[in-house]
Amino acid sequence: MSHRLGNRFIVGATTALALSLGALVASPPAQAAGKGPIKIGVISEESAIVGQSISQGAQLAADDINAHGGVMGRKIVIVTYDDHASAADAVRAFQRAAEQDHVKAVVATFISEVALAIEPWSARLHMPTVTPAAASDLISKQVHDKYAQYKYMFEAWLPAPLLAQSICDSADDLLVKPLHIKTVAIMSEDADWTKPLDEGLKSCLPKVGLTVTTEVRFNPDTTDFTPIFNKIEATHPNLIVTGIAHVGVQPTVQWHDQQVPIPLGGISAQATNPTFWKDTNGAANGVITQTGTVQGLAITPRTLPVAAEFIKKYGHFPAFTGFTAYDAVRALAAAMQREHSTNPDKIVVGMEQTHMVGTLGNLGFYGRKDQFTHAARYGKGWITSTFMQWQNGKQVCIWPTDICHGKLEFPPFVKLPRMAAK
Repeated sequence: MSHRLGNRFIVGATTALALSLGALVASPPAQAAGKGPIKIGVISEESAIVGQSISQGAQLAADDINAHGGVMGRKIVIVTYDDHASAADAVRAFQRAAEQDHVKAVVATFISEVALAIEPWSARLHMPTVTPAAASDLISKQVHDKYAQYKYMFEAWLPAPLLAQSICDSADDLLVKPLHIKTVAIMSEDADWTKPLDEGLKSCLPKVGLTVTTEVRFNPDTTDFTPIFNKIEATHPNLIVTGIAHVGVQPTVQWHDQQVPIPLGGISAQATNPTFWKDTNGAANGVITQTGTVQGLAITPRTLPVAAEFIKKYGHFPAFTGFTAYDAVRALAAAMQREHSTNPDKIVVGMEQTHMVGTLGNLGFYGRKDQFTHAARYGKGWITSTFMQWQNGKQVCIWPTDICHGKLEFPPFVKLPRMAAK
């Protein structure tokens, strides 16, 4: 089934009543007085921009909520923990958050392996938990298959099969039809989230007219991508589709330095960072990646104001996880307010009713009977999936074309079928 977004939304201003900060704090009940702050734990890798943006986005949301009266008259307090990209450290932080610091909910990690390590503890400790970026479909599959046990886990971003669908949809519009791209190589790091991503790509790419010439999976610790690019070039694809999060700089630099004549696109999480151009010394020119948004793009009425707040407070534009973490905290706060409770089971009920204007689209979660239970909804009227290209030091929005008006540009060493046909 296609998840093409079609025309943009936003579900009118009337839905904003469920989304506005004011809706979180409408007439706090008297019994909430004197109960003290509501703690939300945030677990992330603070040495990575995408991890740091999680804790920053969560804090920004708490500040906004508190400025409008808090939740049930109580302030939201963010308690942060650095997991150092370690599943063991993340589990220890999760246990401390729940058992010692008495948080009422947790926002945790952009790494699927870490989220999957935390998920059983979310179940055991009955702790409502939202991952703002981890994309493995196993996260939602466990909720779907064992709902009573795993219902406390939510994803504020898209699971890998839906990310794959967005790649296919964008490739169809941007590359297949106008540029006559016909063949593609899949190049992914070996990680939990890329397994369903690659399977999804192998399923949907042929449906938009792209033949897969080869699939290469590499260790995230790889430092020399020359053999990988040589192997890919030997199959003569018109396009390389990437699935990378833990790496990014090294393959991009080597793609540029080796003058690999094939467009590089797909998902490159590090390429979404505003610093990526500098990190690659400009080698990123022409690289395409799926992202949350780019600077100056108003996906919803909330996107630009939150970006402006972020820049004012932290001095830089956030990674997309800053937006998803911001929305995750707001969704949790709204669920508590809606249910007038911090009881974990009631928070789950409140979260399942989420339908709010977020920063990257309308946020809601798939239901108990859906394939991706408790993952963010994708499609018309829900989360958007935006694609950008690095062009001359800037992130240029190129898809969806109804909100993005940038045109594809490639460095001179990239050869396209349309060019070869001339």
